[in-house]
Amino acid sequence: MICEGETAPEFSAPTADGSTLSLSDFRGRVPLVLYFYPRDNTPGCTKEACSFRDHAGEIEEAGAAIVGVSMDSQEAHRKFIADFSLNFPLVSDRDATICKAYGVARLGGWFPAKRVTFVIDREGIVRRVIQSEFGIAKHIDEALEALRALPQ
Repeated sequence: MICEGETAPEFSAPTADGSTLSLSDFRGRVPLVLYFYPRDNTPGCTKEACSFRDHAGEIEEAGAAIVGVSMDSQEAHRKFIADFSLNFPLVSDRDATICKAYGVARLGGWFPAKRVTFVIDREGIVRRVIQSEFGIAKHIDEALEALRALPQ
């Protein structure tokens, strides 16, 4: 898995709305909370997504953006976003390229990716890695703490 202090791997992938999103879209502009989750519309993943949605204002106040990544399809992401009024993009990593690059792929089984959040600074350096399968609140709490500690 990518560690704190390492350069975040570049990626480019489709979002639910059909556009392409890349890490380079944020580099030099804003820090990024990049979170990986196992599957749309499961209890833990829904709770996590809604937590990021509910704290999006605080993340924005910290000058950052949020992007969620899973191996679900763009169609599944569109439904997930609509069902829960998510206010940030979800990237579809169907071939697990991004999950593998970040070291969170757990191929096979019901949950194909680990639940891990990376806080990436403006220069593309990973400043915090948050890993907890069941401590859902830990992800948003630690992400906000890390963002607030970044130089402005």
